[in-house]
Amino acid sequence: MKFRIQPHVRLQEWVAEEHGYFREAGLDYEFEQSLAGSAVTTSPVRPAEAAPAEFARGALEDMEQGRSCDISAACHWAVNTAATGQGGRMWGKAYSVCPSAIFAAPDSGYRRPEDLADVAVGVGYHSGSHYSALQALEQYLERPQIKLTFVGLPYDRVRLMLERQVPAVNVFGPQYYVLEQQGFSKIADTTFMMGFLVSEEADQDDVERYFEALRRAQRDIDLEPERYKHYWQREMPEDIQGMVDVRRFGPGERIVTEPYTREMFEQTHRWLRTWDLLGPGPMARPDYDQAVVA
Repeated sequence: MKFRIQPHVRLQEWVAEEHGYFREAGLDYEFEQSLAGSAVTTSPVRPAEAAPAEFARGALEDMEQGRSCDISAACHWAVNTAATGQGGRMWGKAYSVCPSAIFAAPDSGYRRPEDLADVAVGVGYHSGSHYSALQALEQYLERPQIKLTFVGLPYDRVRLMLERQVPAVNVFGPQYYVLEQQGFSKIADTTFMMGFLVSEEADQDDVERYFEALRRAQRDIDLEPERYKHYWQREMPEDIQGMVDVRRFGPGERIVTEPYTREMFEQTHRWLRTWDLLGPGPMARPDYDQAVVA
């Protein structure tokens, strides 16, 4: 049976495929083809006014429902939480770090994070943009002053911002580069960690082969990022492609082959509890040794 990979709107999988690193690692693989409508990637092309005004479903719910792939990724808060249930286990031997920021229109009057007190920042529900906005803004604002609105998938937020239908949005990776290139103002950096979710049925040797290929791809990107930036277009809707030059983008998400430790796992849970983001029900696998493949 082939090892099923869900890409995550980043460069590494495509670089590994280009150079044959998955095959050289001995991995018999295929890419998950249904991701175009999933919570972790892009939404269909549609005008800004058709994007949802409020979208209360995100990466966490997607993982808890069960993904059809062997390996996928999302923010570490959501993967950490999902792994305490039955949707899969968190891979504890690597994580990634992704550039992320809250942007506003240059003529909005918002210049500093403190200017966002009681301003509804557009994020994706229970996704990296949700958690990272809270983590970043609580350094500047009192918690009651932090206001978020859930406005759908990543490119929904880009379109809404381009049309000035929301006052500010939190975006990451390629969406970050789109708004940066379009002249929007960066109000607060919200860079955050992402984790990997491994299905219960995945062969651990195959997972190791997958990460061996990603490590090699990461070195290539570090050495010569310009060579691979064209891959940003692979998971970008056509209407956005037409307004940007991906050669000017940064390298995006970076794979870090360091352990996601027990301390990181437990500290994340403590922080989530302070925001009441773990949910009311009991965890099926609350302990690190149960939830994480270390």
